Amino acid sequence: MPLGTLDRTPPPFFRQGASAATKLAFFAALALFLMVADARFKLVTPLRAALAVALLPVQRVLAVPLELVAGGSEYLQGLTQALAGERAARAALAAQSAKLASLEQQGADNRHLRALLELAPQLVVRSTPAQVLYEAADPFTRKVIIDGGATQGIESGAPVINERGVLGQVTRVYALTSEVTLLADKDAAIPVINVRTQQRAAAFGGGTGGTMELRFTSANADVRVGDQLQTGGLDGVYPAGLAVATVASVDRRVESGFARIVLTPAAQPDGVRFVLVLAPLATQLPARPEPADAGARDEGAAKSAAKSATKSTTRRGGKAAASGAAARAQ
Repeated sequence: MPLGTLDRTPPPFFRQGASAATKLAFFAALALFLMVADARFKLVTPLRAALAVALLPVQRVLAVPLELVAGGSEYLQGLTQALAGERAARAALAAQSAKLASLEQQGADNRHLRALLELAPQLVVRSTPAQVLYEAADPFTRKVIIDGGATQGIESGAPVINERGVLGQVTRVYALTSEVTLLADKDAAIPVINVRTQQRAAAFGGGTGGTMELRFTSANADVRVGDQLQTGGLDGVYPAGLAVATVASVDRRVESGFARIVLTPAAQPDGVRFVLVLAPLATQLPARPEPADAGARDEGAAKSAAKSATKSTTRRGGKAAASGAAARAQ
């Protein structure tokens, strides 16, 4: 360095390598190469597997605090829900106890009144439990297949219910399975009675969204939204008192003379696994007595036959006596 001049370039403190742009290009190319190699030749798969095995203990150790926090919160939440469920169950049990006492009193009064009126005791409907196997493959019908058939004593026409009410009716019976037509099917029909007004009607399936309809009801009929419909027990199939549907909407069409009444089935078939198949009510009823006029006709026919036999016997006796007299005269 010549005298009298100053070097304005400071001495480097650190040794400088490649530039930042060069490093960026190199690592970008390396990343692209590794991605292509992993996608085409699976070169990084063994390395990834080895790293996963090596880092698994570390992951488990790091996840312990999170699991403790999550488990503790779930435990506290479950404990709170369990306590709330216990309180609700105790309240429901108290309500059910009061209802059971009322039902027992009503049952005793019913038996006493039946004894006073000399009525026959109520029928005990036979039932067979079954499980829903699958839904029928026909998209235009609403039918399910259950795992009970003729071997289990199930008959065609038997009602099928669950804990909420009537689901449908057995329409075809095989040896080990049966086909149940649901109330929402377009060909299903069931006689019902309005609990509030005691009016009888007929409910049909085929509504949109799995609903039912109360057809052939006049526009001025006393039907309200929320009315409960049950089986009446007069059709010889369904026992009385089974829940069928609830009135969802009433569209009174004065110009047509009939109201369009949409019903919501009490027992929704979606998610049902276990059902109860009842014996048809007609199979448990006593034999129908003969009409009085038929008995009178039979009695009259018997009397006529007896008179004819008596007359024929008298004629034969008279002829025999005459023949004997003629023989003695000779």
